[in-house]
Amino acid sequence: MPQARTDGDVPVYDLVGVGFGPANLALAIAVAEHNAGGDDVVTAHFFEKQKTFGWHRGMLLDDATMQVSFLKDLVTMRNPNSGFSFLSYLKDRDRLVDFINHKNMYPLRVEFHDYFEWAAAKVDDVVSYDHEVVSVQPVLHDGVITHFDVSARDAQGAVEVRRARNLVLATGLQANFPEGVTSSEHIWHNRDFLHRVGELDAEAPRRFVVVGAGQSGAEVAAHLHERFPKAEVCAVFARYGYSPADDSSFANRIFDPAAVDEFYLAPEDVKNRLMAYHGNTNYAVVDNDLIAELYRRVYQEKVLGKQRLRLINVSRPAEVVETANGVRVTVESLTTGERTELDADAVVYATGYRESDPTEMLGGIAEHCRRDERERLRVGRDYRLDTDGQVLGGIYLQGGTEHSHGITSSLLSNLAVRVGEILESVVDRRTPSIPAQPEYAVSATVSH
Repeated sequence: MPQARTDGDVPVYDLVGVGFGPANLALAIAVAEHNAGGDDVVTAHFFEKQKTFGWHRGMLLDDATMQVSFLKDLVTMRNPNSGFSFLSYLKDRDRLVDFINHKNMYPLRVEFHDYFEWAAAKVDDVVSYDHEVVSVQPVLHDGVITHFDVSARDAQGAVEVRRARNLVLATGLQANFPEGVTSSEHIWHNRDFLHRVGELDAEAPRRFVVVGAGQSGAEVAAHLHERFPKAEVCAVFARYGYSPADDSSFANRIFDPAAVDEFYLAPEDVKNRLMAYHGNTNYAVVDNDLIAELYRRVYQEKVLGKQRLRLINVSRPAEVVETANGVRVTVESLTTGERTELDADAVVYATGYRESDPTEMLGGIAEHCRRDERERLRVGRDYRLDTDGQVLGGIYLQGGTEHSHGITSSLLSNLAVRVGEILESVVDRRTPSIPAQPEYAVSATVSH
């Protein structure tokens, strides 16, 4: 077992964040703006396993746009005067006037990613990139867990420890594959799409199969069809056709900050109904413009007698087997049971993401986290895990709270407001009963 060198006290922070995507980036900004007031300073540090800031890099298609208004950026819903807003970014990039003239509420996805990187660079002093959190250990005082020791390993194998009064877990979502399917050379998830497709010769591929009827599946199908002019693109999904996203003004109220309060307080049966009613604002739906464009291409090819874009609806991939030069997909009709074999260069699963259990990294601390009758984590309105009396330190979730807080759990729509609520909770919960530094706390670097 590695031995720690006692170089002094372990650094202690009001909060340590695990993960540094948009969620904890927004929190870091909220902390910076809070501290700019000079009083009641909050100390914070974040660990991120990526070498640099990155957000859905595999789907940063040149022509893909955001599905949310630019006003739902990292800060505006919380602080419209913030210097970290998308408008401030545009001013800094000398594109503010051009953007206004564009008359568009929905920026390019690559532009919004650049905005995220711009904002992340302004708070990079509180982030350790290329550091993977390997453990979270409890720190006890008088038999109660008051702090958490967060250990993170860098690329050289050295481990540093930072002590937190509060943890904020924002570890993101995991790529979802159907049961029995795993990623390989010819089987991809759309999360890695641009990284994988960039390895292919534009003249070589003969056929692609895209599985999924949501926005990502439609974007992947459109991109492959355009990028590889000699290849056939087969979109396979269980629905009859692509369904449009409901982005109407009234339906969008489901993303309002007030809707989180209403959802949180609602009985379980009402929560289930709300998710069923309004799932079409986000899940397995496609922007109308993209649906129209795909249909235009299909119809044009029918007119010309050269069909490369095929929509194989009401069907499922029954078998997927790798071959010497690609992958063989057996597609089964859900209505007739008829099966068709498609030999393809690659199959792309645009089958969404799944929430991981955030307590997996908590080790023995997880047994102190309360769960409901369906074994879901109990989460307070302030996004803090409900723990038993043995834990005084706070554990906050950014993501994994759809069952308690509603559809905005993993989305950008309510991000700015959510981090403000988390920060307010961290400040309000400060208490003399939690010692700033247990006297036996020691240092910090472990070499392997």
